[in-house]
Amino acid sequence: MTDDDRRTQLADNLARVEDRISAACAKAGRPRDDVELIVVTKTYPASDVRLLAELGVRQVAENRDQEAAPKAADCADLPLTWHFVGQLQTNKVRSVAGYAGIVQSVDRARLVTALSREAVRAGRELGCLIQVALDAESGRQGARGGVAPDGVEALAEAVAAAQGLRLDGVMTVAPLAGPYAGRQLAAFERLMEISTDLRATHPAATMVSAGMSADLEDAVAAGATHVRVGTAVLGVRPRLG
Repeated sequence: MTDDDRRTQLADNLARVEDRISAACAKAGRPRDDVELIVVTKTYPASDVRLLAELGVRQVAENRDQEAAPKAADCADLPLTWHFVGQLQTNKVRSVAGYAGIVQSVDRARLVTALSREAVRAGRELGCLIQVALDAESGRQGARGGVAPDGVEALAEAVAAAQGLRLDGVMTVAPLAGPYAGRQLAAFERLMEISTDLRATHPAATMVSAGMSADLEDAVAAGATHVRVGTAVLGVRPRLG
């Protein structure tokens, strides 16, 4: 496929996603500019990121540092905010702190400490979202990362008190197990309740990241401020391996 063909394909896909977000906002009685699109570019090349930037995309997400770091370096001249959305090991934090504007997967105190240290070292401020695991029991982590709902407040306090970090809000991935399995709207509504509680003590933590290609409408209906869309923009991912 030529660059021009790919650009046309991406433009068409972006237009379709835009129509979906606009329709969901209208149905929910929300202004369209309430919701921002983050394009998940994992497994796709830097050339696609460049085309997306030409088409007006400003926020992109990755979930593996070993793929994200070289891609972000290749695209360092572009006006992009990089979101890190995957489970983050502490040994990758120094690398991630060099390019990510927002880490959406903050789910334990040890990670907060590491992010703070590396943000200060890099002379950067990192936005942080608390990843909420709606499939986790008290004191445990979710299958795909995240802290149980009753651990959100303490983790938020740790982020708010940490040098180099900014508490921006909350994130979730619709769970595959537990009481919210297959109930995306209910899951996202629960996340909004958690967000409301958090904003009572941290009024600037207004970001609510929820919803992906298959369930972005439910996320918008619940009140999400950001949706993370990959497949619907870039196409079905090539198999890794």
